[in-house]
Amino acid sequence: MTNRFWRIERRPEGTDFASALALVEEPLPELGNGEIRIRNAMLSMDAGTRLWLTDREDGYQPPLPVGAPMTGLVVGEITASRAEGFAQGDLVRAFGVWGETSQVDAAMSGAVKLDPSINDKRAWFGPLGMNGWTALWGIEETGAAKPGERVLVSAAAGATGILAVQIAKLLGCEAWGIAGGPEKCRFLTDEIGISGAVDYKSGDVGTQLDAASGFDLYFDNVGGPLLDEVLKRMNHYGRIAVCGLLADYGSGNRTAPKEFDQVLMRRLRVEGFFSPDFMDQGERLTARLMDWHKEGKLVMPYDVTQGLENTLTAYEKLFTGGNIGKVIVELEQ
Repeated sequence: MTNRFWRIERRPEGTDFASALALVEEPLPELGNGEIRIRNAMLSMDAGTRLWLTDREDGYQPPLPVGAPMTGLVVGEITASRAEGFAQGDLVRAFGVWGETSQVDAAMSGAVKLDPSINDKRAWFGPLGMNGWTALWGIEETGAAKPGERVLVSAAAGATGILAVQIAKLLGCEAWGIAGGPEKCRFLTDEIGISGAVDYKSGDVGTQLDAASGFDLYFDNVGGPLLDEVLKRMNHYGRIAVCGLLADYGSGNRTAPKEFDQVLMRRLRVEGFFSPDFMDQGERLTARLMDWHKEGKLVMPYDVTQGLENTLTAYEKLFTGGNIGKVIVELEQ
């Protein structure tokens, strides 16, 4: 039995993924103890995985080695199992490979069985998945949002950002978002119903931010120069929850705020967080999100690309602003 998957051939430069990853076919090894074999139905495209393709050793996990399969979240059906608690036919989500099949250690891959009654399986990547967990944790736990506060989210038209602004609203906050282009900003204000949207591609960002008269919480997915603009507009004793540094991924630059003195002047708390921080809270977070999902209170548009061979085209959208909502690759079954 063989598997077709994307293999890392070299470290990519910028968004030139086509010269760095190759679609290859290799035999699958025998299933080992504790392992499951998943027929991938969907692959999750996540900007944070770009860091895994660099050679940085100071990240929250080691980089993926050259010659290894590209890794990411997958949803699919188990076709074979030698892991206790998992059986053939179970629908699962796990950290697998960008391929037709993921053969992984059930425990090490964070495999979880999913409720097959959820009609739209894409939700297990969006509101009910890691993006939902991250949005909820960043707003409520790291950001400590309180009713009546003003919350700003960058990359607010991306999968995590869209959920973060909605969760802020559900917790009684005034939600604002930063996004690129009028279409994304209209979506945030007209479809999601947030209080205001800042188009970082149009006009003076600082002037647009001034319309909100200060922020209590900034959920930052971007970093870079945008952080400087926000630092000057934070309210005293505000919090900045650093979720991602999209401006840095693949650029070779590091976010170095020129306005860092505002952390002192405004008595700000800045805290970074990653999904490993709350993996053990997944069941509790999913239960919270499930209630909102079933009530139709969490809107998520899906940007779906068909076919394993088109994976890199989908992935590139995360770094060029070519998507609204969750980017997913669907595979033929």
